[in-house]
Amino acid sequence: MSAFLRFPSFKLKAFTLSYDDGPDFDKRLIEIMNKYGIKGTFNVHTRDIGADYGKGEGWHQMSEDELLSMYKESGNEIAVHGNEHLSLTDVDLGMATREILLNREYLEKKFGKIVRGMAYANGAISDKAIEIVGNCGIDYARTVTSTYSFDIPRNWLLLNPTCHHADSRLFELADKFLNGGRPRYMWADKPRLFYVWGHSFEFHTANNWDVIEKLCEMVGGRDDVWYATNGEIYEYVRAYNSLVYSCDGSIIHNPTSTDVYLEYFRKEIVIPAGKTVVAR
Repeated sequence: MSAFLRFPSFKLKAFTLSYDDGPDFDKRLIEIMNKYGIKGTFNVHTRDIGADYGKGEGWHQMSEDELLSMYKESGNEIAVHGNEHLSLTDVDLGMATREILLNREYLEKKFGKIVRGMAYANGAISDKAIEIVGNCGIDYARTVTSTYSFDIPRNWLLLNPTCHHADSRLFELADKFLNGGRPRYMWADKPRLFYVWGHSFEFHTANNWDVIEKLCEMVGGRDDVWYATNGEIYEYVRAYNSLVYSCDGSIIHNPTSTDVYLEYFRKEIVIPAGKTVVAR
């Protein structure tokens, strides 16, 4: 089949961020993201909402009202990070299930939307943990394992990021993402996903907010990059994978609610949501 994924408006590149825990430092991070048109997903555990760690300015978790104003109104995504931030590999089936579902239910009630994403607390994963996460209705879950690549994920419950923001290769990867040679399969260019994760308090601790400012300035504001949340990227790729083709590939049906952009036999076509297109 000579059909290849393109992001909305036929873009080859997508960029997203993923940050954990919900500390007050996220406010500064979101200000920087908004400045450059960057979007991302914030993974928040329930236990410490509104907690003050007694370390001075910035060292507390956002309150419920702050969470709503900072995440919901900024266009970013809220996602699961566990009710008590427990490692799913350290607890039994019942506790692991409770850990996910209580957090998910809380966030859904507060934000008024279905929450289907998460990040594994403490980076703890196992085959059993992945199975439990899927059984709890989670569709995509981020790990802490760097791929150093821009490949589209195949197993979204084992969603490995490109790298952490403190990785020594961060700006090398950013340059490669933007300006590197165009990897190909067959005769078509491969789409690229640049996925960076971390904790906003790390910028405060290391006194290096300039790192995220430089990254967002470097990658943001371009017309050849799609800036999206983790969930938006997941839903788009899911829609692409849901396309239904006739035997000879000449007729394509899109059963989803998302318009899908393709490079199809060396031409650009759109398969509108819920529509069938005679492509050739």
